Amino acid sequence: MPATPKTPRVSAQPGRARDAAIEEMIRVDHAGEYGAVRIYEGQRAVFRYLPHKQEIAAALERMAKDEEVHLARFSEIVNERGVRPTAFAPVWHVAGFALGAATALLGEKAAHACTAAVEEVIDEHYRSQVNRLDQMGEEEEPLRDTIEKFRLEEVQHRDEAIEAGAKEAPAYPLLSGAIKAACRLAIKVSEKV
Repeated sequence: MPATPKTPRVSAQPGRARDAAIEEMIRVDHAGEYGAVRIYEGQRAVFRYLPHKQEIAAALERMAKDEEVHLARFSEIVNERGVRPTAFAPVWHVAGFALGAATALLGEKAAHACTAAVEEVIDEHYRSQVNRLDQMGEEEEPLRDTIEKFRLEEVQHRDEAIEAGAKEAPAYPLLSGAIKAACRLAIKVSEKV
């Protein structure tokens, strides 16, 4: 008897697909904010003790504080909703710090280029999530509002980095493109794993 093709089964659990989508959003946003904190830690490790770099050190400190607030809130949401964090947290711990330190070692403009590239991807990512949450109705409005608030703060970081000379970094298109590609890959991995 020939095998009949299986049709995809609709989940027997009502709302499971929606719940899975929300869990992915929370997991990846938690991971992303963790990575952002680590990037700023790497950059600050380079600039912090250099007397002639106090202006950028202060700017990075202020942006890092925003990311720490974002991470703290997503940590609360992870716990409130029982979402499993990404298994890649140890990788993002090292990779985030390394990216931050490496771009800072290339100079202020490269550090700003890193911020601009990361925040551009995050703006796109958060905007997409906000649009998806808008379609889910009032139940997810608090999560939607949190993500939108954080998105606007990330856009401020991007704009500040561009104003500070991000696009003047050596090989800016290459550097920016590589960082954006890495961020998009990290997003895909963190959603699922």
